[in-house]
Amino acid sequence: MRSVRALATLDEVELGDHVCWRMDPADAFAGARSYVADGALYGDKVVVIGSLGTDAVRRDRLPTTSVILDLPNPADTDVMLAAVRREASAAVREGFRSVRVLAEQTPLAEPRDTEALLARELKLEEFASESGAIVVCAFRAAQWETSTLEQAACVHPQETGTRAARPAFRMFSTGTDSWGVDGVVDSECATAFNAAVRAVIRRTPMVKLRFDAVEMIDAAGMHALVDAARHLPDRRIVVEGANEIVRLCWDLAGYATESVPVVMAA
Repeated sequence: MRSVRALATLDEVELGDHVCWRMDPADAFAGARSYVADGALYGDKVVVIGSLGTDAVRRDRLPTTSVILDLPNPADTDVMLAAVRREASAAVREGFRSVRVLAEQTPLAEPRDTEALLARELKLEEFASESGAIVVCAFRAAQWETSTLEQAACVHPQETGTRAARPAFRMFSTGTDSWGVDGVVDSECATAFNAAVRAVIRRTPMVKLRFDAVEMIDAAGMHALVDAARHLPDRRIVVEGANEIVRLCWDLAGYATESVPVVMAA
């Protein structure tokens, strides 16, 4: 089972983890070296994307099992994922335990496009979940607005590094077109939640959300969910596992009607 948790260091990563690493410039290189070295220790094929890994560990000192992907546009997630999937398939044939990805994330061309950012991270999350790969997304804090980093952290089940406080909620893959939600969805994080749900529902007409670990969702959170479902035509969201209080609040808010494309299953 994948677990939602904060990590003290990258030494604690497990198979299937998708980690948001907010790097402290003082120890970023040491953290990268340790993470790459552990690949050889555990029998993982290391895939490095971006300058962090090659800055931290000279190319001629990387393990021979490492692969450096020099992508023309690292922000193009589809191209990056296609390359990583090829390496993951090769790793199985070559007898590795898994692939261990270190991807330095760069800001999008349009910094305010939260939905595109979260869509990028959720694709990586889905890959980690389905393949059992370890994916560490490294963020240089100086390149990002604090609020943007907080939103990015919400779509990583694991987090480590500078100011790695637990996000109010986390959204993570639980299978094909199925996503788990953990924590509290309230007015402070409703915008990020709305963007995350929009990002997954634009890829498929029906999405399942697992609310087993949702402690509370307030009026702003419920509105964000409904708004996301209505963002595109003919979309439907099925919420499963919600506790009694969440279901009661949903009913009292007047959302339990056929006109709302969100079903709160019993």
